Amino acid sequence: MSDLLPVGVAPVTRKEMADQLSGLRFAILLVLIGVAALAAVYVAGQAIRDVAFQSQGARFVFLALFTVSDRSLPSFISFVAFLGPLLGIALGFDSLNSERSQGTLSRLIAQPIHRDAVLHGKFLAGLATIGLALGVLLLLVAGLGLLLVGVPPSSEEVLRLILFFVLTVIYVGFWLALAQLFSVVFRQAATSALAAIAVWLFFAIFAGLLVGLAADAFAPVGDNPTVQEALRHEQLTDTLNRISPVTLYSEATTPLLNPSVRSLGVLLPQQVDRALAAPLGLGQSVLLVWPQVVALVGAVLVFFALGYVLFMREEVRA
Repeated sequence: MSDLLPVGVAPVTRKEMADQLSGLRFAILLVLIGVAALAAVYVAGQAIRDVAFQSQGARFVFLALFTVSDRSLPSFISFVAFLGPLLGIALGFDSLNSERSQGTLSRLIAQPIHRDAVLHGKFLAGLATIGLALGVLLLLVAGLGLLLVGVPPSSEEVLRLILFFVLTVIYVGFWLALAQLFSVVFRQAATSALAAIAVWLFFAIFAGLLVGLAADAFAPVGDNPTVQEALRHEQLTDTLNRISPVTLYSEATTPLLNPSVRSLGVLLPQQVDRALAAPLGLGQSVLLVWPQVVALVGAVLVFFALGYVLFMREEVRA
């Protein structure tokens, strides 16, 4: 595998991944996300047992562990959507400016490796660490769910969970790329951390409020709106919400873990009048969420490319 990578990427990746896995910051965040996720799955398991496996139908009862919630705790995917970005931010906000502050960046690129190998290695190490952490978390959650529900997952459920895992790595990788971009732009690690956290809080909390205000301003609905006015308002709201990576991730994971979801947009009564009341197959669910997946992957590539261009143009002095 290392032969396929540019010169220097493999050793930088191994070194960075070793540092990240042994760091106290990573352990604290992993414990925080793990405790929240396990608590959510435990509550979901109890709720499923109380309603006798009727939350999503007996066919996909194992997937219900990840989407069902009660009034005490949100669902598992809600916790991951909210807390997952912290993992990416923690692994990327000081990836390059810490090297500058310690005076090791000039010595690092003076080694017989390409300058871009430093950026590629740090990003790949972050992605590998994220994948390892989320993989372990998903196995723990699945094991707890199996004990609570007592129903093993079917082959389709396993495939859906694998796709959910890949999509979650991409989602957290977006925040890793954003934090790494800030580590290139800002000289101080504290500044890049605050900038990344500010973006996370904006999309997680405030974006929905601003979208509602914008939709009311550009597509207002009165006391007795027509169908066209209400439809235009809802379509504009959906379009603006999809600027947020949190919304894209939530929309992409919901049909994968809840096959009964058949649409992500606004549906008119005549569109659902003759629809079959049956869950979608795996292929149809993938087609439904494909635009959101492409948008997330594109966002990761855009922010990584911005950081790459800025870093390659940067003058590094000893």
